Amino acid sequence: MKRSRLTLRQVIGWTGLVLVGLLALAIAVWRGDILRAALDPQVPFQTYEPPPAPDYARPDSWALLDARAPGSGGAAVFFVHSTTYDGGSDWNGPVGDREADAYLRRVVIPNYAGPFERSGAVTAPRYRQASLYTRLTLRNDARDARAFAYRDIAAAFDVFITSHPTGPIVLAGVEQGGELLDRLVRERIAPDAALGRRMVAVYLMDTIVAMEALSPAIPACGSRRQIACVVGFSQVGDDDNGAAARRLRRALVWNERGRLVDLGGRAALCVNPVTGSPSGELVPARRHLGAANATGLEWGVRPAFLDRLVTTQCRDGLLRHSLPKSEAFREVGDWADRRKARQYNLFYADIEADVQARLGVWQARNPNG
Repeated sequence: MKRSRLTLRQVIGWTGLVLVGLLALAIAVWRGDILRAALDPQVPFQTYEPPPAPDYARPDSWALLDARAPGSGGAAVFFVHSTTYDGGSDWNGPVGDREADAYLRRVVIPNYAGPFERSGAVTAPRYRQASLYTRLTLRNDARDARAFAYRDIAAAFDVFITSHPTGPIVLAGVEQGGELLDRLVRERIAPDAALGRRMVAVYLMDTIVAMEALSPAIPACGSRRQIACVVGFSQVGDDDNGAAARRLRRALVWNERGRLVDLGGRAALCVNPVTGSPSGELVPARRHLGAANATGLEWGVRPAFLDRLVTTQCRDGLLRHSLPKSEAFREVGDWADRRKARQYNLFYADIEADVQARLGVWQARNPNG
């Protein structure tokens, strides 16, 4: 009898262990789906009530407002940040959300606005950004939320341009910010010859843009001597063909009615930030000016660079690069953070040099500003 009871306990124990193991395996396999579902607002966008619009007459509606670093140049830089709001209850994040704002200041501004701080005064609006969930699904609700964010960027740009009526302008955005600037360029910049003459360049970092949609007035940059043009790229590891295929398959771009539609089989823009050119040449690491992990740095503090770090090549519409071996360029943070813009910038010094070169060309051609 005693041995029978022990055997029963063992059976129960082993059954429990198996169930726990199966549960852990299920969580590991479907963890992404579980977390993605938790970010779903569970309400149609058509009946969703978005957060209040930002008032761009108020300083707190701007993450940066004419922020200058020591010795900066004469350009006015309009920077649109990437996704920092995870989601859950909202399709579009409220302006000033504490956690989203902390991520913006700690990660996005130092790594992606930082390369432009030497060029002039940098202004970055807070806006009702589409949540991270909208980047993880192709549902129409998510597309509507991403398009909704554009109205804030257009309103912020009106205030920005009123405050900077003359002089050179640089536009820069990363991920969602680049997507919104792509539309702004098409609808507001390219049709306005006066604004076009003031453009140094447009930087659409980690953003997929349809080549055929670029305006002849603001085309793809062909070299670092060209101004009033677009430097756009979406980066992926050189050997990560699966990620490259998924990125192109899931890419959304603007149509002529301001709707986000599938990229389909259209060619995507790739201007290599190392060369400032769309050439498909394999660029050796010795030409790479420097990557930086600027996370946590205060505005105006110049990060340390690691140069000659990666090879690059524009291939099939994507910027393919070798993987850096340094621990400073590893993905960190939780599941959501690892699906946002990278927490370092592999091309920080290259972008910085690119905008400085184009600004010099603009100033030489416009000596009176």
